[in-house]
Amino acid sequence: MRSYELVTIFPTEEELYRLGKEAVLAELQNQGAELVKEEEMGERQLSYPVKDRPRGRYVLFNIKMAPDKIIAAEKVFKLNTNVLKYLFVKVEE
Repeated sequence: MRSYELVTIFPTEEELYRLGKEAVLAELQNQGAELVKEEEMGERQLSYPVKDRPRGRYVLFNIKMAPDKIIAAEKVFKLNTNVLKYLFVKVEE
């Protein structure tokens, strides 16, 4: 398993944020990822509107996950309207 940082942007509304975050955590667990750390980075203005939203709530997840599971997780994230954007970054150890 490799170490990754997953940066996600959720809607600012509390209910949509909670649903999006729960969906991301459930999918990571479903793919066998180990959550090392979760850091809320707060609400920020986006550079351009994403899904007609000018602001988003950022959350950084540090995870350990098998590389072949990334694509499956990305497919689920793309279909979830409560996940505005996401980015997996491999962490060099």
